[in-house]
Amino acid sequence: MKCVVIVAIVALCFAQADARRKKKTAAAVAELQEQIASLLNEVSSLRDQVDSANEALAEVSSLRDQVSSADEALEATKVDSAWQALHMAAAAACRGSTASGGTGPWGNAVIAKENTRSCNDICGATVYNACDADVSVIGHPGKAADYTSPIGQFYNYGCGTPGNTSVDFDEVKAEENRIRAGNVAYYRFCCCRKE
Repeated sequence: MKCVVIVAIVALCFAQADARRKKKTAAAVAELQEQIASLLNEVSSLRDQVDSANEALAEVSSLRDQVSSADEALEATKVDSAWQALHMAAAAACRGSTASGGTGPWGNAVIAKENTRSCNDICGATVYNACDADVSVIGHPGKAADYTSPIGQFYNYGCGTPGNTSVDFDEVKAEENRIRAGNVAYYRFCCCRKE
């Protein structure tokens, strides 16, 4: 009988130990489930932050593209303005190069000079059929710094010959951005009027 009591006590001890182990295991499982739920919430929050960061990066990329497009448009405007300034200088050179100051029933015209043709030929091929002058002008970039240095130069060729036939003087054959190059050549123009 003592043996049975001892076995019963030992069995009871094992049962209590097993119950404590199950209770600890259940508590550990519950704690792990809470940690997993917390980690899943953190992962979800991090995904939201990554999504927000990706949206911000996409917006930054779009803004960079817009700035790049605006820079290109500004550069094109600068080039167009430089050509326009040259054309206004050519018109002023034509006005000053004609003995009468420009006459005829219409406004007079400045036409880009092809390097291999005379201005008589170029003007004659338009409604502004009479040539008054063939001018070549160049302006130096930047603001004048003194009263002795040239800020531009000019020539007045006659209407009857091609004159200097260097292709560098032909605006139509020049690259678009050539006007903004540091070492720009003279450009030539025909001063034409309608007779």
